[in-house]
Amino acid sequence: MPRPGVTPLVDLPASDPIDRDWVARAVRLIQADANRSADTHLLTVPLPGCADVDLYLKDESTHPTGSLKHRLARSLFLYALCNGQLGPGMTVVEASSGSTAISEAYFARMLGLPFVAVMARSTSAEKIALIEREGGRCHLVADPAGVYDEAARIARECGGLYVDQFSHAERATDWRGNNNIAESIFAQLQQERHPVPEWVVVGAGTGGTSATIGRYVRYRAVPTRICVVDPEGSAFLPGWRGDAACSTSPSRIEGIGRPRVEPSFVGPVVDRMMGVPDAASIAASRFLRERTGLNTGASTGTALYGALRLACELHESGRGGSIVSLVCDRGERYDTTYGSDGWLERQGIDISPYAAVLASAWDRGEWLG
Repeated sequence: MPRPGVTPLVDLPASDPIDRDWVARAVRLIQADANRSADTHLLTVPLPGCADVDLYLKDESTHPTGSLKHRLARSLFLYALCNGQLGPGMTVVEASSGSTAISEAYFARMLGLPFVAVMARSTSAEKIALIEREGGRCHLVADPAGVYDEAARIARECGGLYVDQFSHAERATDWRGNNNIAESIFAQLQQERHPVPEWVVVGAGTGGTSATIGRYVRYRAVPTRICVVDPEGSAFLPGWRGDAACSTSPSRIEGIGRPRVEPSFVGPVVDRMMGVPDAASIAASRFLRERTGLNTGASTGTALYGALRLACELHESGRGGSIVSLVCDRGERYDTTYGSDGWLERQGIDISPYAAVLASAWDRGEWLG
C-alpha cells in the first residue's frame, strides 16, 4: 500500500503509439536515398566583365525530384518521423507552390503513404503533372493565401499530418552541418581562388535556406554575407524592413516570395535584401540559358540578377571575391509560363528592358540599373 499522501507511480503506455519498427524502416529508406544521391555540382559561371569575381551556381536541379526542395522535403520527413508525428497509413498533406510538393510526394510514395498537395490554382501544369506522377493528389484553391488553412483542414479531417513547411523549414534542417547545403558549398569551395565567398545569394520561399546558410556562416565565424532576393508581390522585403505584419499579393515567381512573412524566415541573419522585378527575373533566366545553356526556372533568374549586381559592385570597387547562388529547379517545369512569349504578353510582362542591363553586367562589369 502506498504511504498516505504519496501518489503511486502510474506507468501508462502512450495512446495509439506509432509503430517504432515502421519508423525505423522509414528513416533507413530515406537515409539510403540520400546515400544514393551524390552531392549536387557547384558550377562555375564565367563573367568576362568581372575577371576578379568568381560566380558559382550550386545546381540543385540534379536532385532526384529536380529541385532545391528535395533537401527540405527529406529533412521535413525525418523531422516528422523522429518527433513521433508520422506513422504507417497516415495521409501526408502540404501547402506548397509546387516544388516542395513534388519532393514530398516522392518521399510519401517511398514510404507507402498517401499525399495531398494544397496549391494555388495558378500553379504550373507541369508541376501538377510531376506531383501526380509521384502518386500525389493535387487540391487546388483559388486564393493562394488560403492554402495554409485548407491544408490543415484536410489533414485534420483525415487524421493525417499537415507537414507545414513554412513553419518547420528552419528547424528541420541542422544548420550546424550534417551535410546541409551550407556545409556542402563551403566544402566544394575549399580549393578555389576565393574559398570563402563574399556573398551567398538566395531567394526565400519558406525562408529555410537563408536561415540555414545565415546561421552556418556565423557558426563558422566567416565574413560571408547573405543576400535574399525577393520578387514583386512578396512580403519578405517589407517585412525585413520592419513591417512584420504586412500582407501582399501572391508572387508570380513560383517557389519564392510569399503573401506573408513566413515563420521560418529569420530576418536577423540576412545582411541585405534586394527587390527584383518579375520581368528581370524571367529575363535573367532566359539570359543564363543563352549564355551557358543552363535551362532554369525564374527563381534562379531572380538570384542571378541579384548576383550580377553584387558582382558589379565588387568589380567597380576594385575588389575581388566569390559569389555563390543556386540553380533552384529546371526550366522545363515552366514551358507554358515563363518560357512562353504568349504567357508573358497575357501577363503584361516586358522583359526586353533588362537585356541591356544583363549584357552590360556580364560583358563589362557595369551595372546599368
